[in-house]
Amino acid sequence: MTILQATELTKVYKDTIAVDHINLNIKAGDLVAFLGPNGAGKSTTIKMLTTILKPDAGTIRINNLSNPNKIRENIGIVFQESVLDDELTVKENLVSRAQMYPHLSAERVEKVIASVRAQSFADKLYGALSGGQKRRIDIARALLNDPRILFLDEPTTGLDIQTRSLIWELLAQMQHQEKMTIFLTTHYLEEAEQADDVYIIDHGRIVAEGTAAELKEKYTNNVLLITAGDLNAIQKDLPHNIDCRQTAKGLLINVASAHQGIRLLNNYIEKITLFEFRQGSMDDVFIKLTGREIR
Repeated sequence: MTILQATELTKVYKDTIAVDHINLNIKAGDLVAFLGPNGAGKSTTIKMLTTILKPDAGTIRINNLSNPNKIRENIGIVFQESVLDDELTVKENLVSRAQMYPHLSAERVEKVIASVRAQSFADKLYGALSGGQKRRIDIARALLNDPRILFLDEPTTGLDIQTRSLIWELLAQMQHQEKMTIFLTTHYLEEAEQADDVYIIDHGRIVAEGTAAELKEKYTNNVLLITAGDLNAIQKDLPHNIDCRQTAKGLLINVASAHQGIRLLNNYIEKITLFEFRQGSMDDVFIKLTGREIR
């Protein structure tokens, strides 16, 4: 079942096309990573999907609804910058936000606090929390209205590896236990490996879409790096259809699979002193599609 469908979505600022006729089709219950360089159109797209920004062209349907007010009832948003009050406790912040939804029961605040494992600091001032604790409460705030789809704009930026892992554990729990659809942006490309679907946007256009495995298979190579006493002899002996080159670290060979790498190692096992095998990564996919230029 499709929970979010965007068709020919477009946004223009003066002479700049920020988002250029993009199409999105998100299945209910999926975790979707939306990737792109700085200025590619990620934030503009999220603002349109969440009704903060009106598209210049195209349509958006969420949970089969197109009315912006109805869409807002079905979504939760975690912004890059928090919207909570530093001078209130965690619970006070969430209670004040819950009052914006007249239909919510008093137990809903306690439930979302538990869902992000924040019971131990629920009575602390929000401003006194660590960055990771604040992010968990920001997620709890976005869950108050029990959304069908949760949008997160770079939720793990600036967090240490342990806290990033916890955030991802919580998101996976929500996805699987609550059947929640999650749509997020991230600059940590290895996090996209955990997504059910990945979209990559560049210069306002979708340049690739698929699972992480599909994108890596299509856009990257596996690499076998070997060092040996006579690299020239090995290089000359390799089949002509194998792409390889010598680097300062050794002989770099593009291989189709781990099995091909193993066969090559077995062929030259007496000559090789060291080797390293590396599968193509989402970083490789990203650079292949968007280039190395810093923006």
